[in-house]
Amino acid sequence: MIALPSAVVRTGAALSGLLLVLFTLVHLGGLIPAVLAPERFEAYASALHTSPWLRPFEIGLAGIAGLHVSLTISKAISNRRAGNSAQLSSRRDAPLAALASRSKGIAGLLTLAFLVVHLNQLRWPRPAAGQEGAVLSSVLQQPLNAVVYAAAALVLALHLLHGAEAAHRSLGWLSPTNSSALRTGGRLLAALIGGGFLLISLSLALGGAA
Repeated sequence: MIALPSAVVRTGAALSGLLLVLFTLVHLGGLIPAVLAPERFEAYASALHTSPWLRPFEIGLAGIAGLHVSLTISKAISNRRAGNSAQLSSRRDAPLAALASRSKGIAGLLTLAFLVVHLNQLRWPRPAAGQEGAVLSSVLQQPLNAVVYAAAALVLALHLLHGAEAAHRSLGWLSPTNSSALRTGGRLLAALIGGGFLLISLSLALGGAA
């Protein structure tokens, strides 16, 4: 097995992570009508699932996700072998950011585990045309599922809180002049994505899309 240079591993993990964040934003935007305009959501879901490009896109997305996971694990192993086992603490009076850094591994694994559960419930098999919203609502109206989806949204937000800054640092985009803006933007992005999924999950769990 050929070991990739550490710079390639860092860059690949960062770029694949940013692509996954972009998909997550698009996915979040597509779910908003499930709460606000159920009929529009069904039309959107039907058009999406009959698109000829969907299968290649899903395969490519799965490849990006697999690449991100493998490169992230490789990076963690390399850091461990290099003796980088220091416990992170906040030096900017940002304990939440420090928690996100310390828990990045477990948060990533929990997000991956949730993704398997989510796909098993809503993709394997895919709901019939016109039933996407109904199936999603029925899943979330089960109390245990509602708790799992809400917890997953919070874990995802925590993972993104660390990932946004880490990706920019790995790509060499983080500098003293833009660090404050990038960190603020990362926090807002994490709050937007995690909070958006949390609100949608709770709304559907409480019967928001009748």
